[in-house]
Amino acid sequence: MGERGRNTLQASAEFPLAIECCRRSFAAYGEEAWIIESEEIDWTRFLRLVRFHRIEGFAWKRLPAGKIPETISQALHFAGSKIAAGTLLASAESARLLDRFTAAGVPLLFLKGVTLGCLAYREPALKSAVDIDLLIDPLDLQKAARLLRESGYILVTPRRSTSDNALTSWHSRSKESAWAIDSTPLQVDLHTRVADNPRLIADIDVHSPRQSVEVVGGLSLPTLGPDELFAYLAVHGAASVWYRLKWASDFAALLSGKDGEEIDRLYARSQELGAGRAAAQALLLADRLFGTLAGNDALRGELLRDRANRLLLNKAVAMISREPSEPTERPLGTLPMHWTPFLFQDRWDYRLSEIAGQAGRLRNRLGF
Repeated sequence: MGERGRNTLQASAEFPLAIECCRRSFAAYGEEAWIIESEEIDWTRFLRLVRFHRIEGFAWKRLPAGKIPETISQALHFAGSKIAAGTLLASAESARLLDRFTAAGVPLLFLKGVTLGCLAYREPALKSAVDIDLLIDPLDLQKAARLLRESGYILVTPRRSTSDNALTSWHSRSKESAWAIDSTPLQVDLHTRVADNPRLIADIDVHSPRQSVEVVGGLSLPTLGPDELFAYLAVHGAASVWYRLKWASDFAALLSGKDGEEIDRLYARSQELGAGRAAAQALLLADRLFGTLAGNDALRGELLRDRANRLLLNKAVAMISREPSEPTERPLGTLPMHWTPFLFQDRWDYRLSEIAGQAGRLRNRLGF
């Protein structure tokens, strides 16, 4: 099938293949041969797809040998090897930062990245992690900024000013700032809260329940506890309307092997933590792609009875399954990221906060 008529990837053979590469990276499956109708696959298109969704490592490891063209195999091998090397680099750099922050008495947690990879996947080195996400107490912002500068990092977002007041003002309107270091390709995203809207999962912070995750060679890093991590990943994906398959795979992988009762409990706890419909959207999307709610018809039915949940699900499916491109590359491509958050909660104070927050983040981008 040509490009014409493929308004979304749901009509393609490549998108289901990408989903299966993810699923086989976390779910149990038998040793039966994986039959791929290779003549139906546009392999150049598939390579472009997995690159965009940042799942090259999963495709490299899970696709059966000899079933794909040599040029595509080599490209995936190169990408997968680069991802694995990057994971080791991120682990070592995370350990260095943890030591520095701990010595300075600045508590921190690692969000997503290598900790999530180790919790969710059988071979975590294959999970692409572009950034190191650090969560700190807002009161420690200036201390953390000083520690990052002393560690060789420079502030890249915001760019206009490096003054303490400017950084504080930026963080009052945005949840994170971005820092880079010349000696590595890594970027640190420094978070003072876990969601742009401070009324969403407001009680999740650096002092929330945590768990320690062994990443490599006996090195352990702290991250959010299981309940908080579930709620955070749902909100994180929802904020971008799940336009990358990697995020949906991470969420589904974290739930792999959990029974219906435990998923029910995690969802109920996410509502107590203030995740609202973002958690419903995450569960329904993971179910649509990976069958996360198989055997849990009651919860699926409960979530689908809510019209707003169905609207959020449909928009997420449309975003994740369209032709690969950044939302900023399309006319009005970021519009869903602006209107869907208003559905996450029905409370008027939340929606007023969302209006104020979006206006503040626009001021940040414009440099006001």
